Amino acid sequence: MTLFDGIYPFYLQQRKSFVFDVSTIIVVIVFLMLASTFLLIIPGIRGRVRLYWMVRALFSLMVGVVIVVVQFTGDWESGWVTANTSYKSFSCAVVNVDIGLHVGLAGVNITLVGNPVNQVNETINYNEHFAWSFDADYDHSYGEGLEKGLPSPILYVAEKFTTQSPCNVHRQYRISSHYASASLWVAFCTWLISNMLFSTPVLVYGGYMILFTGAFMIFSLLSFSTVRNSLVCPIQFGTTSLWISYGGSFWLTLAVGLLCFVAGITVVALHYFNPELLKTFFDLHENKAEDYREMTEVYVNLQFMNSTLSPPQPSKLTPNDI
Repeated sequence: MTLFDGIYPFYLQQRKSFVFDVSTIIVVIVFLMLASTFLLIIPGIRGRVRLYWMVRALFSLMVGVVIVVVQFTGDWESGWVTANTSYKSFSCAVVNVDIGLHVGLAGVNITLVGNPVNQVNETINYNEHFAWSFDADYDHSYGEGLEKGLPSPILYVAEKFTTQSPCNVHRQYRISSHYASASLWVAFCTWLISNMLFSTPVLVYGGYMILFTGAFMIFSLLSFSTVRNSLVCPIQFGTTSLWISYGGSFWLTLAVGLLCFVAGITVVALHYFNPELLKTFFDLHENKAEDYREMTEVYVNLQFMNSTLSPPQPSKLTPNDI
């Protein structure tokens, strides 16, 4: 497929990137703006509280952006293979290409890149997205690919995930991805609650919410991992096979989930063994002292108090008063 004025012929829109798409970029920009806002506030904070405040803000934003971004990434599972394969149906042309399969929570991306890119008088550089979310029809997307005349390797890989495929993996991937996505949204809600609780004196409950956040993130990984229970569907290109393994989004979610466990356990442990240190880190100990100091500063009207507390003097009568 060759370019004509920067647009692929027969395509209604540009192809979706297998790792980053518009939704991912928007989420990252929003969280970067929030992080920049917090960093601008830091110079106005005094002493060690500045460092504590920065650590809390950056950690919280990092957890939030990961929970949201991995919903839209396409590399929960990924795999590549280089093979010599036929290019189009009803054609004898054989090309050397890199074929990539990238599985996300919303669907699958299949990439096809030629070695070199220009072969058989065409530019071989494809990236096709087939959605399987509950509001999408995977078979319909596959049918559109057939009508467009996509290269045979893309259609061959995409056919493995259709509902009519003998591999029978479509239902397993769709349900597993749905529950993984739902668990991540619950983790996002617990993350919001933890931020609100960390702004109050009940810090231990914020620690519990961070633990729940990590637990739901791990549960999303377990939900997605159930696709491994289905039979392995071979994807053969001649003598070579395309195998997929867990990708960057899966391991990133695991790392942040474990980090939430560590943070939550630390907060709960400090609450029971060293509450003063916990209050200092969350800037609650100094605030209490200042509030107490302000409450004890009382301005007294000494003249009023003397006149009130002094006993009344008895009146003396003179002979002139009688």
